[in-house]
Amino acid sequence: MTDPPHKFGTTISSRSHSYLRMGEVLPHRRLSRVLVVDDNPTILKLMQDLLSSRGYEVVGVPDAAHAEVEIRRQPPDLVLSDVIMPGKSGYELCHELKNNSSTRLIPFVLITGLTDREDKLRGIEAGADDFLNKPIFPEEMFARVKSLLKLKEFTDELETAESVLCTLGLSVESRDPYTEGHCERLARNASNLGRHLGLEDEAIIALRRGGYLHDLGKIAVPDEILRKGTNLTPEEWTVMKQHPITGENICRPLKSLRLVLPIIRNHHEHSDGSGYPDGLRKAEIPLLARVLQVVDVYDALRTARPYKPALGHEHAAVTMREEARNGFWDEELVREFFAMLEKQKQVA
Repeated sequence: MTDPPHKFGTTISSRSHSYLRMGEVLPHRRLSRVLVVDDNPTILKLMQDLLSSRGYEVVGVPDAAHAEVEIRRQPPDLVLSDVIMPGKSGYELCHELKNNSSTRLIPFVLITGLTDREDKLRGIEAGADDFLNKPIFPEEMFARVKSLLKLKEFTDELETAESVLCTLGLSVESRDPYTEGHCERLARNASNLGRHLGLEDEAIIALRRGGYLHDLGKIAVPDEILRKGTNLTPEEWTVMKQHPITGENICRPLKSLRLVLPIIRNHHEHSDGSGYPDGLRKAEIPLLARVLQVVDVYDALRTARPYKPALGHEHAAVTMREEARNGFWDEELVREFFAMLEKQKQVA
């Protein structure tokens, strides 16, 4: 027969303490870090003790302002927050974290004594991942915390895989000393252009990732072809034109990169259909690929290579506008890109 669940204020069963030495059993595994936010010191202390008994690293703070400081200092793996607190409510804290790209993947649980349906709907709208009602049953809390931390673990593994791929993208860049900083500039300019165009956050994140991953497939291109840059033989050109497909195949298993795949595959297409690998025309080319394409061309024109000097900004603008009129690039996106650069110049 299993032990009955306990409510706050009762004695914790001895098996709750069996996890106290988890750090000794798994000495090399980082403890999951849980941030508890509650203005009631008794509840806060009790939740800290309960979660610590299960082997978690627990930090407790009395309000949203302290929580924000703690999250900036060291992002937690999970947030458990009361709803009604002095200053910002738990709804507001949740909403802010879920609308910040650097914290939105942190699971957030709202703890509340409110029972109205509207209160729960408000929490869902704020982006809460789960709810706990007061009074809290420790066993219920443990189950939900464990489930959400497992989800966070999977998310972190995906982010690690993406980081590895981005590092590989930078390693491709490092094979050519003339392209130093190219990926970083593309990631910055493409995401800035996405914001300028009013694209959604997911698209902007994809553009930033695309800056690092667009030429990942060149990892399979021999150095003698990659560094030649121009005057490739037909055979060498055939090899070079495979790199968008190779890059797409490398990244395809990661579902989180689904919006990046069209950027990788189609950033060498031309509006007149003369590009590769698919010979797409105009609007057939995915929008995000066209966006990255514009900033990629600008960066290439502004960078010195063994076979050409770097162009000044004005010369590059004239060249790109002419090429857009001739059917290479999206004319509207070229126009918006230089409008963005002009706006940035005025602000600076």
